[in-house]
Amino acid sequence: MATENPFKSILKTLQRPDGGEFGKYYSLPALNDPRIDKLPYSIKILLESAIRNCDEFQVKSKDVEKIIDWETTSPKQVEIPFKPARVLLQDFTGVPAVVDLACMRDAMNKLGGDSNKINPLVPVDLVIDHSVQVDVARSENAVQANMEFEFRRNKERFAFLKWGSNAFHNMLVVPPGSGIVHQVNLEYLGRVVFNTNGMLYPDSVVGTDSHTTMIDGLGVAGWGVGGIEAEAAMLGQPMSMVLPGVVGFKLSGKLRDGVTATDLVLTVTQMLRKHGVVGMFVEFYGEGMSELSLADRATIANMSPEYGATMGFFPVDHVTLQYLKLTGRSDDTVSMIESYLRANKMFVDYSEPQSERVYSSYLELNLEEVVPCVSGPKRPHDRVPLNEMKADWHACLDNRVGFKGFAIPKEYQSKVAEFNFHGTPAQLRHGDVVIAAITSCTNTSNPSVMLGAALVAKKACELGLEVKPWIKTSLAPGSGVVTKYLQNSGLQKYLNHLGFHIVGYGCTTCIGNSGDIDDAVAAAITENDIVAAAVLSGNRNFEGRVHPLTRANYLASPPLVVAYALAGSVNIDFETEPVGVGKDGKKIFLRDIWPSSEEVAHVVQKSVLPDMFKATYEAITKGNPMWNQLSVPSGTLYAWDPKSTYIHEPPYFKDMTMSPPGPHGVKGAYCLLNFGDSITTDHISPAGSIHKDSPAAKYLMERGVDRRDFNSYGSRRGNDEIMARGTFANIRLVNKLLNGEVGPKTIHIPTGEKLSVFDAAMRYKNEGHDTVILAGAEYGSGSSRDWAAKGPMLLVNPCIMSDFCSG
Repeated sequence: MATENPFKSILKTLQRPDGGEFGKYYSLPALNDPRIDKLPYSIKILLESAIRNCDEFQVKSKDVEKIIDWETTSPKQVEIPFKPARVLLQDFTGVPAVVDLACMRDAMNKLGGDSNKINPLVPVDLVIDHSVQVDVARSENAVQANMEFEFRRNKERFAFLKWGSNAFHNMLVVPPGSGIVHQVNLEYLGRVVFNTNGMLYPDSVVGTDSHTTMIDGLGVAGWGVGGIEAEAAMLGQPMSMVLPGVVGFKLSGKLRDGVTATDLVLTVTQMLRKHGVVGMFVEFYGEGMSELSLADRATIANMSPEYGATMGFFPVDHVTLQYLKLTGRSDDTVSMIESYLRANKMFVDYSEPQSERVYSSYLELNLEEVVPCVSGPKRPHDRVPLNEMKADWHACLDNRVGFKGFAIPKEYQSKVAEFNFHGTPAQLRHGDVVIAAITSCTNTSNPSVMLGAALVAKKACELGLEVKPWIKTSLAPGSGVVTKYLQNSGLQKYLNHLGFHIVGYGCTTCIGNSGDIDDAVAAAITENDIVAAAVLSGNRNFEGRVHPLTRANYLASPPLVVAYALAGSVNIDFETEPVGVGKDGKKIFLRDIWPSSEEVAHVVQKSVLPDMFKATYEAITKGNPMWNQLSVPSGTLYAWDPKSTYIHEPPYFKDMTMSPPGPHGVKGAYCLLNFGDSITTDHISPAGSIHKDSPAAKYLMERGVDRRDFNSYGSRRGNDEIMARGTFANIRLVNKLLNGEVGPKTIHIPTGEKLSVFDAAMRYKNEGHDTVILAGAEYGSGSSRDWAAKGPMLLVNPCIMSDFCSG
């Protein structure tokens, strides 16, 4: 049973600088334990949470001692409970979470209990941001057109979430069209320090998107979890986690002129992947911190999933406080944050001598060593220095099929695919760019790279350079603030001229919402087996994620996205080959259009203003006309529509008993799938487009859904029938049972028939056979963990045998 908090003696009052009180807080210095002074800042957040929530039931005094003794206990893989301050959802994962809450209410109601007691016990912030398909791109009216498409296709989902925001307490829903969840979290939702009924404590958050870690750049401890874990946290359950080791990452020096935060994060990602940081925190420190803006820090923190860490944490310092003021947080709020963190010795003041922290291991990077680079063609940590890109591309064409290979025979590497683009003769070659997207939370929150891209566009336009009309270019800002400062700078018109019109506010190309490529371009690629390329300022470039027809996908800074769009190919050496030919017939090189760091800083300083943040987020709270006009039922129990293809009552809570059924034996099983290594959650449960010949497509067409309204798997995660059919539906799936053929198929072993994975699983189920899935190392690594677990369970619950299973 829960008891009174045993640490009540260290509950102190925090005084305001001008008199009065901010509130009460649990004082870490009042414990008078010298071990606490050496703890990494990120571990102190876990410690404070354990002390504040200690009830000797869910969180015990011995858990607090484990954290205080972190230097000794962390190498021993001890477990601790952790209660985050809040939960962050986006719509792809938020819909199934709200579906489950609605089902819990139904179950409670059927059992005769009070269904209204099913409510989140911690604040839940849900940002609708994953629905923006880039249907309309190179158009002045792209935002409005895509928004209308978005609401027409996703009306059921949006109405369901709006119902949830009214039916459940403690749930804030940020309407569609507001921005990317992580940028909204950074600029608006992040509290840094909570003041709840007079109790002060650090903000901490778990989110159902792996890039929740972006908030770590603000000094808020946050990371991604599966939807099932998030639901437990919402309902007040502590998360059981291994007390992590912490890598101390020292930064020194300053980035060289022309080097971007994206170049830095791709370098850091490669370093940390090599070091090995899975399951660990990374904490950044050193004199180089003063050279990094908050946006730069957030860029590095954002890609924690790509370098494998739970968090990439930047403790709060003066740079953090300046950013909070820039983004419209009140002076009183910023004063409270600083006062609390100083009182609890959780604030870094670089003007004072720094006490030595103890870390599990150490890394160091001189920022002057970072060079321009990209990553790809299939993984975010396969960094390629820009001056080696052409050679690396040719090696990829030569290499056998793999993460760095396409196995294109030498005699076909110079192949030219002729096609007709709306009456104009055109050509495609291996490496030609067909998608160029400034997108993703990683970069669109960073004014230096966004305005840097706009300056590249300006210089290119002034010299007469153009982007080929068949390249699908797009710009998806992470919030309306970006639009305001691009317009204020006078640079948006140059991006527009090159085809980088604003298409919407949310996750687009990076999550697979690329929309269709022009039919003529698509035919040229498929009929000639062209290895087409996408270049995007994203964080994920796994096979099949960006677009089914772009086998090569490179992550790059927004300025480089513009440069590659102008060049039209990744098969280029920017040092020696021109980006294009100017209006006077002169060859234009990358150096001719690349802005200096000083140029970028000047534009950022004059263009990014606090009033922009205030105006943007005041508008968000009011919603938009289409959202406000959505009518939803007022009841607290959801009225399930059996005809809905978006929201469907799942089977998990039906016929549930008070005791779990326990494990069952596996006998005479057939192999459903036989995989090698690195089968990610993207392979298991893809979030991208629904292929026209897939079981999910058949299900939708049988219910009268037109192909253009299929939407994506991610958008239909509220419907278990579709998600079961989408399990193992990745078009780049490599199943050894197919002897080299790539795709979402398998062999029904008793008959030898080649079937879709879903159809084979259903046949085994109907025949009464058990099944197994064989997999190598890193099965289940990735971010879509809830459906990577639910999906296979719905496919006759196969036994998964893997060298390593993280899903």
